[in-house]
Amino acid sequence: MSYEYPIDETWSTEEIIDVVNFFSLVEKAHEKQVHRQEILMLYNRFKQIVPSKSEEKTLFAQFETVSGYSSYKTVKKAKETKEDVIKM
Repeated sequence: MSYEYPIDETWSTEEIIDVVNFFSLVEKAHEKQVHRQEILMLYNRFKQIVPSKSEEKTLFAQFETVSGYSSYKTVKKAKETKEDVIKM
C-alpha cells in the first residue's frame, strides 16, 4: 500500500483508527476475503463518525481514487448477500 486513507483532522484519535480500520477492511475484501458481519459492523461505526451522506460519498470517492477499491460496492454486497464471507 503506497497511499493514504482519507481522514479528517478534526476526528479524535479513536475515530481516525476506526475509519482507517474500515477502509483497511474494504481493501482486504478486494484482495482476499472478509466476514460480512465485520464489514457491516465497521461500516456502522464509520456512519457514527461520518453521518453525512455527502461526506461519506466524498471519502469513498477519495479512497477509490487512491486505492482503486470501491467502498460503496463492498458495503452494498455485504448488505445484500446472505453469505458469511465476501470477496470482491
